[in-house]
Amino acid sequence: MGNSKPYRIKSITELHQIAGYDKPHHPLISILNLEGLSSSTSITTVIFDFYVVSMKRGCDKLFYGQQKYDFDEGVMAFLSPGQILRGEESGVPKNLSGWMLFIDPDFLWGTSLAGKIKKHEYFDYSTSEALFLSDREETLINGIVENIRFEYQANIDKFSQDIIISHLETLLNYSERFYQRQFITRKITNHHVLDRLERLLSDYFNNDDLATKGLPTVQYISENLNVSPSYLRSLLKTLTGKSTQQHIHDKLIEKAKDKLSTTDLSVSEIAYELGFEHMQSFSKLFKEKTKKSPLAFRAGFN
Repeated sequence: MGNSKPYRIKSITELHQIAGYDKPHHPLISILNLEGLSSSTSITTVIFDFYVVSMKRGCDKLFYGQQKYDFDEGVMAFLSPGQILRGEESGVPKNLSGWMLFIDPDFLWGTSLAGKIKKHEYFDYSTSEALFLSDREETLINGIVENIRFEYQANIDKFSQDIIISHLETLLNYSERFYQRQFITRKITNHHVLDRLERLLSDYFNNDDLATKGLPTVQYISENLNVSPSYLRSLLKTLTGKSTQQHIHDKLIEKAKDKLSTTDLSVSEIAYELGFEHMQSFSKLFKEKTKKSPLAFRAGFN
């Protein structure tokens, strides 16, 4: 089977069969050690119908979309149901180590985590936006995962699901904390993103065809920065306290102020040049951001 069409894996039991493992202890949750992963399967592109949390070392052959990412360091990655994971046709790397945790959405049904798991935005990040862990953080995460493994391999009783859910919530909360730490500590990379964002917005708003293109969208910004929209939103919130949309609006207001103070264009003409169909929408946004109407702002320069 080639990698032109993704292979959909619908259940954890099916996954175990494909990967060459014994039947899972629990049909809705499982942890596989990557050291024993079979390389005999020819499947290179897969879609999982369940959540995946992974810790990998020594893997430089995983892709997300067209981007290749080096997993020589110990990193975590998160996939939500329906995302595509692609490898290379040469098979599983010999030096691969780590684990993959698989959680069927049905396991979360009726629990506190059913709704909360969607609030962890890193499940929508791309593989190239993985979480780098310190040795101490990795040890902590591995300990939580071993607790989950112990619990579902033990005799299942009425407490088992609640205990596993509790461990999962702890795992995801620590991952959230470590991502926030990464946004701050990986300053050089992240500040490059901020610099590129500033240049991208400046170039966009300095272009004369704003009237026909309209305002830039969050999707446009993230695609041009080569990051996922959710990762960009989280990064900007951590570093600047503002969303991507707020950064777009800030640049818009900066450009509007320049036009109001240095040209004789009417408010309606300025609104049109900045990509607004209706002057009222522009005036409302301007007043929200500056506490003044466009005309009141202009009056301050006369």
